Amino acid sequence: MSKHHPENERTKHKYFAFLKEAMRQSEATIDGVAKALARFEIYNKHRDFKLFRHEQAIGFKKHLINQKSQQRNTSLSKATLHTTFAHLKRFFEWLAREPGYKSRIHYSDAEYFNSSAKDMRVATARRDQKAPTLAQIKHVISHMPANTEIEQRDRAVLAFTVLTGARDGAIASAKLKHINLLEDSFFQDGRDVKTKFSKTFTSFFFPVGDEIRQLVVNWITYLTEEKLWSNDDPLFPMTKIAVGKNHRFEVCGLKREHWSTGSPIREIFRKAFMYAGLPYFKPHSFRNTLVQLGQSICQNPEVFKAWSQNMGHESVLTTFRSYGDVASERQAVILKGLRPPTRFKQTEKNELADEIGKVLRDYELKDKLTARS
Repeated sequence: MSKHHPENERTKHKYFAFLKEAMRQSEATIDGVAKALARFEIYNKHRDFKLFRHEQAIGFKKHLINQKSQQRNTSLSKATLHTTFAHLKRFFEWLAREPGYKSRIHYSDAEYFNSSAKDMRVATARRDQKAPTLAQIKHVISHMPANTEIEQRDRAVLAFTVLTGARDGAIASAKLKHINLLEDSFFQDGRDVKTKFSKTFTSFFFPVGDEIRQLVVNWITYLTEEKLWSNDDPLFPMTKIAVGKNHRFEVCGLKREHWSTGSPIREIFRKAFMYAGLPYFKPHSFRNTLVQLGQSICQNPEVFKAWSQNMGHESVLTTFRSYGDVASERQAVILKGLRPPTRFKQTEKNELADEIGKVLRDYELKDKLTARS
């Protein structure tokens, strides 16, 4: 049996272009779609997509549920199954509208890729976001060696991550010119820096400690004053590998080039946490740490809005929905600290009712203005 179908390959290529150019999906998302389609085609023995029927969707779901993860040799997670089925459903819905397929594929057949209601609830359930405390992060950084310029770079990477809350892709692509030490800011220019959705915004350094900031300052000073690097050089350059005296590849300093992905940064984190004797936390988890810090020190909505904006979120709701769940430990402390409710006096009840009525009227007026516009 052929390992691919020529017509299917052309159709997939067209779909991937649609996702990228029309739907503005990221490369990572498109890779996930490609993986889902590959799994389905292997199961379906690379039959022509025009022969798709709902029985194939039912059979594939049963097949994938019984598959094992190659890395852990355990059943695939509900989240993986749900994502795979969702990618396939959207693909065949798109295909059912395309010329040459309209008369061959029923649009409703794609519905058979839906997960069960029970599995979908498990897959999409909100769970506590694991994140290190600021004290743990400082502990890890303080235990990192800094004898060589490679070790100094690695230590500065962790310090910069918690200082700015930037994603690993943005950190890997940042240039020296994007850092302003007078303003304590990181200009995440979407033209150069690999930000999410290529957004452009400025992040000011978070208040995580002068010692953290100083590590970043020392690193930038080393690059600009001792190595005489220019503004267009990378903030965190690649490791230079060359053939040494023993005719073996060896680390021999820094290379004036950017990392192509955030993978080396994740490896730096892995080694740093292991060296400090703590469980590994991904770079992205530092963003959860910063949100939890913001929840504890931001005194009013305006301050938390600025905190949220500093993380690149256009809406504070994004911060709450993606990172803002109150940790279970903090939730317990808050509830234990609540006092039993006291009885309201009649005047207090009237004042409270007036306030609630005012808020509701404001919302109704806002909805009317929105509808007119």
